[in-house]
Amino acid sequence: MIQEVIPKLVQKQNLIQNEAEQAINDIMEGKATDAQIAAFLVALRLKGETIDEITACAKIMRQKAYMINPEVKFLVDTCGTGGDNSNTFNISTAAAFVVSGARVSVAKHGNKSVSSKCGSADVLKELGVNIELQPKQVEKCIEKTGVGFMFAPIFHPAMKYALNVRKEIGVRTIFNILGPLTNPAHAKSQLIGVFDEDLLEIIVKVLENLGSKHVIAVNGKGIDEITICGKTKVCELKNNNIDAYYINPEDFGFKLSSLSEIAGGSPQENAKIIIYILNGANGPRRDIVLLNAAAALLTADIVKNYK
Repeated sequence: MIQEVIPKLVQKQNLIQNEAEQAINDIMEGKATDAQIAAFLVALRLKGETIDEITACAKIMRQKAYMINPEVKFLVDTCGTGGDNSNTFNISTAAAFVVSGARVSVAKHGNKSVSSKCGSADVLKELGVNIELQPKQVEKCIEKTGVGFMFAPIFHPAMKYALNVRKEIGVRTIFNILGPLTNPAHAKSQLIGVFDEDLLEIIVKVLENLGSKHVIAVNGKGIDEITICGKTKVCELKNNNIDAYYINPEDFGFKLSSLSEIAGGSPQENAKIIIYILNGANGPRRDIVLLNAAAALLTADIVKNYK
């Protein structure tokens, strides 16, 4: 099937749900060659992914994953899409610890870097976290400590067939979008940073299709986080309603900062930044973590607003 849909994508024709499901299934069952996978991913990106295509791929990816069911009152994920090429430090990972510290359990989904210097798995490993816990171990970790990390290669073993292709082409693909849509802990509350503001409503509608309850998708001047460098566009799903709006860091008493003030680097550098923030340091890096943690807490419905 994947070979049959590539010409359609090249001609910028949208796939019906069954076509998208079969194509992604071919990839995840090892039935597609690297060349076919690369052609499919690039052609789909150039055409632009539709709600139906993303929903179909996410459904298949969930079916192939190892799922867990931690017994906790609140459960949130802060996994973003990545792929924004902004070189910020691991903001959503730092925010996950803040959210957990506020007694909201976090099922953090993530991977090693594909298109950036440092992914969530890279920095967590540097911080001493065992990123290769098996599903039941992560489940217990969430229940006992309030936070657990779900390393994508362990929870999504079928993704191994696309790994080399993703690394070699080095650009964001539908798999950047699928990561936050396939949380293995069934998290119905999510803060999702999205690399392209045009995808915000699409992402939220896909998650609505997949049964999510409260989702805040954000793009902050081109980065997949709530930014402190200007306005952030937000698309929020709550009570089966979708609202779009902007938030400004100055509304919450934060000063506008430059992108260079929230820049990151290697796993070692980013780990130091996270420890620095969690030790109570003030400044732009703390501010941006607080804003993103606030949004994540909002999705858990334990606070009424960002402030």
